[in-house]
Amino acid sequence: MASIYLHIPFCAKRCIYCDFYSTTLLEERDAYVQAVKQELQQRKNYLQGEDIATIYIGGGTPSQLTIQQIADLLACVQQHYTIRPDAEITMEANPDDLCPEFVAQLAQLPINRISMGVQTFDDKKLRMLNRRHTAKQAVNAVKACQDAGFENVSIDLIYGLPCETLTEWENDIDTALQLNVQHLSAYHLMYEEGTPLWKLWQEHQVKQVDEDLSVTFFETLTQRLKDGGFEHYEISNFCRQGYHSRHNSSYWEGVPYLGVGAAAHSFNGTSRQWNVANLKAYITGITTDNPSFELEELTQENRYNEMVMTGLRTAKGVNLDKLQQLFGNRMLQYFEANTKPFLANGDLERTADNRIKLSHQGIFISDGIMGELMFVS
Repeated sequence: MASIYLHIPFCAKRCIYCDFYSTTLLEERDAYVQAVKQELQQRKNYLQGEDIATIYIGGGTPSQLTIQQIADLLACVQQHYTIRPDAEITMEANPDDLCPEFVAQLAQLPINRISMGVQTFDDKKLRMLNRRHTAKQAVNAVKACQDAGFENVSIDLIYGLPCETLTEWENDIDTALQLNVQHLSAYHLMYEEGTPLWKLWQEHQVKQVDEDLSVTFFETLTQRLKDGGFEHYEISNFCRQGYHSRHNSSYWEGVPYLGVGAAAHSFNGTSRQWNVANLKAYITGITTDNPSFELEELTQENRYNEMVMTGLRTAKGVNLDKLQQLFGNRMLQYFEANTKPFLANGDLERTADNRIKLSHQGIFISDGIMGELMFVS
């Protein structure tokens, strides 16, 4: 089993908080799609013939492509890879792109899951973030997807926005619940260096919310979604029963994946590689059969650290039997020795099926716990 990620870097404009690789050079879309198709063909042996269980079209803003461009990419994947009949095929989209006509055309493609970047239902805050859509457009986009027959719709929300109150955050959560979506991802706003938001913060034009309020936001989120019938299956991800993101879960479980497109990352179990984060350099490299990428061979310690970090983010936790199988008794003993104080104070829990996971209180200091469990040579 394996996964494929297609990175579509195009955006009509940049959000002030985003540090993902993206570009507003929309005139390059045709050339870029052709390059992605070439890379899919060039690297068809990377996954060693494994069946494809999930495909994720992310960005950027994939909904800035035309229906024909999206269809061509999916047809290329189908041509060169074996896709499971029940494969989860996700496409990210901006609400203002999802008019009923566009959504109806998407529904004719193999895509069966839509992931929508809503961020907030507050129009004032949407303008501050430099988002293109309004709250009404977001609501209408979700309904358009549902009306077109999409039964797996996910929305992203951001909390901890400058000057955000608890009441405003509760309104965002309540609106999301009323839309009856199957999945919700919620992230605390990050002030990434080099972004316009970072500059505004450095110039004291915006102020970060304090730590106590951030904790209250998260506690409110988890409780409201639990009451609304959602499972909290990963620190930032919630779903109705049976609707976890299979693609993201494959990352957390160490499943190999092929990342195609500018800045896309790939993992084959023993090494990680990533394409150049430059649109024109990427296109030139692929079309001249001289791709520009970097490669990192992973040591046993690297792989152990990744397993611990990703495993602890999930509700399932770290499988001790699998850890021992992959890394031997030495690493298992190292892990168990370092978990003892956190088990003793209740920040970690041992499950009946021999796993270690974060407790509810441990989630709030998860970064610190993970840091203590990392192997440092």
